[in-house]
Parts: sequence; C-alpha cells; structure tokens
Amino acid sequence: MERCHIFVKGKVQQVGFRFYARGIASETGIAGWVKNLPDGRVEIVAEGENEQIENFLQKLNEGCLGKNISEIVKKTETHSGEFTSFSVAF
Repeated sequence: MERCHIFVKGKVQQVGFRFYARGIASETGIAGWVKNLPDGRVEIVAEGENEQIENFLQKLNEGCLGKNISEIVKKTETHSGEFTSFSVAF
C-alpha cells in the first residue's frame, strides 16, 4: 500500500474538479481526500496500491477536466491506513 500527497495546478478550481477527483477515486478504489488551496491549487491525499494510484493519476489527466491540469506534483509518504473512503474537504 502507498500514500501520496498530490498537488494539482491549473484551472482546477470553480470547475467541479474536487468532485471529478472524488468520482475517479471511487472508480479506482482510492481512499483519502481532496480540497482546494488558497493559492489556486488542489491538494489530494490518496492511499491505495501503487497501481491504483497510478491509474487514478492517469484518469485525472485523461478525463474531461484533465485538459485543465498544467502540473501534478506527487510526493510519496508512509501509508497510514486511516481512510476507508474518499471525501471532498472544504
């Protein structure tokens, strides 16, 4: 299992991106959360198998809002197992 802290740059606020990410997380079996940051980026904490996380990131880029992404920064962290689902944080 893996845990990633992900920062997404681009036109990713006020376009439904958090709910888009939650839907993809549900499809790929990812647990964690997504929220908007004051600087215009979106922050995601994702836990799952490495293959699931890579699939999640690929689907984020290829989906309908993927064209809005200019950069994704992924930092691998120690898996915590604290999440049972994926939520939108406010």
